[in-house]
Amino acid sequence: MKIRRPGTLLFALAIPQIAGIVGSIASMPAIDMWYATLEKPFLTPPNWVFGPVWFVLYLLMGVSWYLVLKKGWHRERVRTASFLFIVQLVLNSIWSYLFFGLQLPAYALVDIIFILPLIGFTAHVFEEVDHRAGLLLIPYFLWVSFATYLNAAIWLLN
Repeated sequence: MKIRRPGTLLFALAIPQIAGIVGSIASMPAIDMWYATLEKPFLTPPNWVFGPVWFVLYLLMGVSWYLVLKKGWHRERVRTASFLFIVQLVLNSIWSYLFFGLQLPAYALVDIIFILPLIGFTAHVFEEVDHRAGLLLIPYFLWVSFATYLNAAIWLLN
């Protein structure tokens, strides 16, 4: 991949990481206290897995968005794709606040149920702009699908 716009790349990489930091501000205090006390489903990974996975996913999201942005802001599809991307990213951060910050798994589940199809639609629109951009969102979609299972199971078990 040729980097023609390094400022755009840095911007596209930074925004998802910032969203991750915002989410982790709500998450970190609750992990060792509230989250540790919850009954969890069979397939729950160890806590240390979540940070590295999310870092990589936010990195992939940033590269994906860069591939879209470099097609030019003048294109309506780029603006639409970017709007969808930002909306799902905001909902992603809100999920962390709902689940960990407010300790409301039911409300977080409602949020994530909106996020999942929005990620799929965003990936579809990204793919229309740049095929690689759509593909780079697939791991994110899969992880949020798994997170939806975890969220629902934790809500049901607790």
